[in-house]
Amino acid sequence: MRLPISIRNVELGVINQAYVGKKNKFVYGSVAEESMLPDHDSIPKCAELVKLDLDVSSNRDGRTVASRIYGPNCYGGEPFFVAREPENPNAEEDDGYLVSFVHDEKTGESRFLVMDAKSSQLDIVAVLKLPRRVPYGFHGLFVKEKDLENM
Repeated sequence: MRLPISIRNVELGVINQAYVGKKNKFVYGSVAEESMLPDHDSIPKCAELVKLDLDVSSNRDGRTVASRIYGPNCYGGEPFFVAREPENPNAEEDDGYLVSFVHDEKTGESRFLVMDAKSSQLDIVAVLKLPRRVPYGFHGLFVKEKDLENM
């Protein structure tokens, strides 16, 4: 059986990488509103990040359990989930951080946001101002230092 997990246009979905190939409860994605959808092959402008609950037994109205709106004229890229304790097999699925690049089209400033994935408003725990703009649709990946050393 197929069930929609959101009536909104959720793009660039990600999960905790420790749950790839396993049953997971949460997915995180960027929301592109209808007025921000691009023509044909370009990347949508995403003004919000959401955390969705995949539990079909949930009686909630919709599946959004947390969200972060970036602000006026601010659009984000693909989120990525970074586990707080990646080596802890007993860590909760949403115990970690969501990271994303955000660009303010009015000021031209770009920032790297770190958000608490467990909080109901995806609270910002760190902001890094970037020296250059990161294009919408930029894909990133976090690699552990020990994995880099083994290459």
